[in-house]
Amino acid sequence: MSLSRSARLVLLPVLAVLTACGGQDPSARSGGYPVVGVLVSASGPGSAEVRSGQLAAARFGFESLVRGDPERMDALNDLAVAYHLEGHSEAARQLLDEVVARGTPREQQAALVNLADLYAGEGFLQAAQAHVDAAREIDAARAETAWAQALLADARGDVEASRLAAEAQRLDADGGSRRFLVFGSPEERIHFEALSAEAAGDRPFALSRWRELRAGRVPSLAQAAQRHLAEP
Repeated sequence: MSLSRSARLVLLPVLAVLTACGGQDPSARSGGYPVVGVLVSASGPGSAEVRSGQLAAARFGFESLVRGDPERMDALNDLAVAYHLEGHSEAARQLLDEVVARGTPREQQAALVNLADLYAGEGFLQAAQAHVDAAREIDAARAETAWAQALLADARGDVEASRLAAEAQRLDADGGSRRFLVFGSPEERIHFEALSAEAAGDRPFALSRWRELRAGRVPSLAQAAQRHLAEP
């Protein structure tokens, strides 16, 4: 269900209080398969901060944009990314549902990837796959969505992961998509770096990243790394 304008304006200060108090959404599951978050705006209030892990500052920047114009679906998507990273998954989901319902195709695509990240992190892989596939159907030429599809496939052990990563690398030849990607943990970033290095043909660097990922704290990604290290 989409949030009304008044509901969104109420939600923002409530979430600000929750975050200040350290409240966490208990829905995240330990057996998750984290993917990647996607911003609509690569610059502006909150964008640099969320990529550098300054979550309180990022949230403040995105909230200022939404308060200034509650109909800005790009800011609503990016705020949802910050909420998700702070642990407020259900609130993020509500905002992303609003963007899917009312945003432009670009905004809808980013929101669908972010919903896929939410579902994958909670262990609901079929739902995650459906959302990321729907995102790619909107515009198959956007590299951010292609990377999300490849990362999810690789985390799941899908044999198509290498092909999907090669396709993402082709679409992202200049590396421009990285400005829009947000990683929720060091392991997620390492996974992306390893998979992209492998797709680019830099096997030595990929191996170093896979070894680091194998020793990480995310079981699903450590298992993915072990599979790559076992390859000839």
